[in-house]
Amino acid sequence: MLESLKIKDFALIDSSSVEFSQGFTVLSGETGAGKSILIGALSFLLGGKAGAESIRAGCQEASVSGVFTIPAKTPQDRDLSLDAEEEPLSAREWLSQRGIEDEDGQIILRRVIRAGGKSGAWIQGTPVPRADLAKFAEFLIDIHGQHEHQSLMRTPEHRKFLDSYCGIVEEVAAFTKLYAALVEKRAALESISQSGAERERRIDWLKFSIEEIEAAKLKAGEDEELASEESKLLGFEKLYSEVQTINEILSGEEGGVESLLKRLRSSSEKAAGFDSSLSELDGRVQNIYYEVSDLSQSFRSYQNSLVFDPARLEEVQGRLDTIYKLKKKYAAGVNSSLQALFDYLAQAKSELETLDSSSINKEALEKEIAALERQVYEAAKAISAKRQAGAAKMSAQVEAVLQKLGMAGTKFSVGISQKAGDAVEQKCGPYGMDDIEFLISANPGSPMASLSKIASGGELSRVMLALKTIFAQSDKVPTLIFDEIDTGIGGEVAVAVGEHMKNLAKNRQILCITHLASIAVFADNQIRIQKSVEGGVMKTRAAPVVGEERVAEIARMLSGDQQSAESLDHARAMLGKYSKVMGA
Repeated sequence: MLESLKIKDFALIDSSSVEFSQGFTVLSGETGAGKSILIGALSFLLGGKAGAESIRAGCQEASVSGVFTIPAKTPQDRDLSLDAEEEPLSAREWLSQRGIEDEDGQIILRRVIRAGGKSGAWIQGTPVPRADLAKFAEFLIDIHGQHEHQSLMRTPEHRKFLDSYCGIVEEVAAFTKLYAALVEKRAALESISQSGAERERRIDWLKFSIEEIEAAKLKAGEDEELASEESKLLGFEKLYSEVQTINEILSGEEGGVESLLKRLRSSSEKAAGFDSSLSELDGRVQNIYYEVSDLSQSFRSYQNSLVFDPARLEEVQGRLDTIYKLKKKYAAGVNSSLQALFDYLAQAKSELETLDSSSINKEALEKEIAALERQVYEAAKAISAKRQAGAAKMSAQVEAVLQKLGMAGTKFSVGISQKAGDAVEQKCGPYGMDDIEFLISANPGSPMASLSKIASGGELSRVMLALKTIFAQSDKVPTLIFDEIDTGIGGEVAVAVGEHMKNLAKNRQILCITHLASIAVFADNQIRIQKSVEGGVMKTRAAPVVGEERVAEIARMLSGDQQSAESLDHARAMLGKYSKVMGA
């Protein structure tokens, strides 16, 4: 579980340290107070992408660190001396593979982003790549983003949910590789099955294009370097004129900056000799003089090095013309990168080798394809059988959770249909032979229809919460975070969602950002996010609210008024009914 989070100069947060507890914790605050910034900082710590724009204005770096506890080793755990190639099944196994030790079950994660855009990550003080940090974080926390439920609107995502539920993600990934191998073999067969004349024409063209590109002897980045040099040569007169003007300003005999600073330096040095309090100012004058003097010398050297070479300009433009013609002929166009030409060259060589190789045996390739087709079909059938079995169980479990979330009478089904066609290539796609779609009937008597077409925002949020709930039953991730799961709901539905989250928190840590008091009152702990202006700078603070402070915060969430007696009495009544006034 997440024990604490320390944030320094991230977005609007200058410095904040937040302690977390087991159970159900709610994060609340005014709209725009920065609740999602806290989740953003946590996502960054867990390996999420971030740029220099995440650093608080005026600072050079942002840092986030967190303390996590990981489950103790149980007799059911595998021996922790795993090979590097074995897939770890827990946080402890992941750490063991890399020789990283916890400290009494605690792990410290730290990540930094600097103004230059570079970032660093550490686990227990050991530096790790961002990708490794993100992989390890999957064992610690599952963050359900504010708009993640919108993925339910995309039917292709439904297959991923079902495969995850059935525990066949790796099996499907292996099938995808097998299917890709079949597609590649078919393409090779089609290529060598072309008519003899067409095949010969293709071979001639490939040979010609390869020779033409290789004859140019291109170098990576050459086009950009030549374009820069051409620009300099074409603007030589203006460049020389501007540099000459700079030199006149800096070191001109009559009133040049360097000459004036030399006089200034002399007078400053003498003045400091009379009054030692001017020593600091004199030092600054000396520094300015030496800096400008060095600058003047550099510009003079640069001007002396400027030589216009018309022959070189002609050579550069000729080379650029050759590159542009090759790009136009073999890449997407003259604005393509030089890498596009290199990619085309590699593809042309590969295709030529396939077409021109005497070792290719069409009959052997056909037999290989037939064997692959049988493998693909059998693997697809095995995956489909597991999906069919899992779909029925998953449908029933989601439906049961939806009943508890205020969607009584709702019918949910994982629809599976086989792809059309008789041939193997028609029945199977990259992920098997099934088309998968979530179906729902939100009202008794209504026919089942596509979830992506008829569900409202509130219904989608609750379907996603139901999915997260059933995944949590088999998932070992100790902490779940919901960023505004309350989209589109209110009233009794919100009460049902709050009660459901409290029950979910009996076996794991739940953090939830919400605007609804009906959800917040169920929480075991509540943290308020506040934004304020300090010294003319906007800052965000996070702190737990207990006792009367929590009553006031619930009152604000109920009516926007945290001072009226009516709002406070209502808040106390709800807390008394659904939770307890922390610290009271």
